[in-house]
Amino acid sequence: MTDQRPATTVKDPVCGMDVDPATAKHATEYQGQNDYFCSLMCRKAFEDNPGQYLGRQDAGPTASR
Repeated sequence: MTDQRPATTVKDPVCGMDVDPATAKHATEYQGQNDYFCSLMCRKAFEDNPGQYLGRQDAGPTASR
């Protein structure tokens, strides 16, 4: 039997794309919170100016459809 539960995703704080933390290749920790990114470019943009993106991030994980 396979697991049929939907994958849990979080929003990339830079571009808003859904990212699966379990498979994300790009992540960083900021102020004790792990942030996950769809690409190296988004991660670098966040690291250069995290305050610009913090307001765009959702409060928690979402279920993918």
